[in-house]
Amino acid sequence: MLICAGTSAFVGDFSLDKVIKNDNTWPIQWVIEFYSENVERDTFGFPAGILAHFIHILEIIRDIGPNLGMPYTRPMGDGLFEIRSKGKEGIGRSLFCTIKGRKIIILHSFIKKSAKTPKRELKIAMKRMKEVKS
Repeated sequence: MLICAGTSAFVGDFSLDKVIKNDNTWPIQWVIEFYSENVERDTFGFPAGILAHFIHILEIIRDIGPNLGMPYTRPMGDGLFEIRSKGKEGIGRSLFCTIKGRKIIILHSFIKKSAKTPKRELKIAMKRMKEVKS
């Protein structure tokens, strides 16, 4: 089982579900969900260093909300935002939106291979965002 402390991953007696969902040890302010099981699998398939940083950012978002700004999150326009995860293996991005009730939906995750976010990746997330907001 992987849990993040700071930006280092270690084995502990917590599951990733407890990091993301209310485990009754932290007062939860925001709920984080995935658009689908495939998105969850892709996200938790990030290389270890990128995943550790991603989990660290999720913990902050869960506690204080998604408006963290750089270097953790960035608005992409039209209600779409990105979580900016870095590790020694490269850069991971998770695109998300917020919906009523303090809920965050992670719509799409990928490993970034160019300086600019590919339009294809944005298109996938925008399509999914329209679906969850309708």
